[in-house]
Amino acid sequence: MDAPLPAPDALIRPWRTATLVASLVAAVELVLLLVAGTLLLAKPLSRAMRHHAEATAFAPKKKAAPAKVHIAKQPVVTLPRLTRDETKVFVLNGNGRSGAAADEAGKLQSLGYRISATGNAARTDYATTVVMYKRGYIGDAHRLARDLHIKVVGPLDGLKPLAMKGAQLAIVLGAR
Repeated sequence: MDAPLPAPDALIRPWRTATLVASLVAAVELVLLLVAGTLLLAKPLSRAMRHHAEATAFAPKKKAAPAKVHIAKQPVVTLPRLTRDETKVFVLNGNGRSGAAADEAGKLQSLGYRISATGNAARTDYATTVVMYKRGYIGDAHRLARDLHIKVVGPLDGLKPLAMKGAQLAIVLGAR
């Protein structure tokens, strides 16, 4: 009669062990190859790097090209064209506080400026107060900003000259 077949588990065990041993041997060989490659390449690579560093450090200095001097343009100081009592200002409330434009207009009148009109700006969320000017009145705008301690001065932005109600300058009141 035929011999009985061995249990399936007995047939699998030798292959599993052989696979594990072969994988372990391959991993050890890989580590040894990496170490040998590092040792073989490290010395020539370090020599090349040292040689390059020495050549760079001890190379004769090149004459530097003369530095270009950039002269910043100085802002052109423009004198005011009109006296304070000739200058008309359009005061706009851009901060949303009720009566702010009228209060500022009173302050401007006490400084000698003429008020052409007061009103509300298109927006009420201006963070800072702005002085704006019609073309040719930059000097007058800077004088007004100096008088009121305002830091932002610029040309008309969002306002048309016809909407200025005869004024040369506009002030949009912000939260600060």
